[in-house]
Amino acid sequence: MTQIEYAKQGIITKPIEEVAFKEKRSPEFIMEGLIKGTIVIPKNINHQIEAMGVGKGLRTKVNANIGTSSDIVDINAELLKVKAAIEAKADSLMDLSTGGDLDFFRRKILNESTI
Repeated sequence: MTQIEYAKQGIITKPIEEVAFKEKRSPEFIMEGLIKGTIVIPKNINHQIEAMGVGKGLRTKVNANIGTSSDIVDINAELLKVKAAIEAKADSLMDLSTGGDLDFFRRKILNESTI
């Protein structure tokens, strides 16, 4: 089930609790936003990362974009960018690579990233 489905049933999940705690809001506030569609919790179940809430009444988030191009393909440079994004306290990271072995790069980046 999705977080929205849980919220509609009145079930407070671990991700809802995590978001409420981080945002200094009540779980009920987060659930109401999920139900209304004004808050989302973009958490991929295949990645071991903390839940994060995005939306109305929540703090502003910072996303870091990284990626190779067809001209510059350097996984070590991308991994340094991952480290820099984490150290800079970015809330999320997006790999926009278009050059090189994309599957390999994404696996390496996912293994190094906690955001």
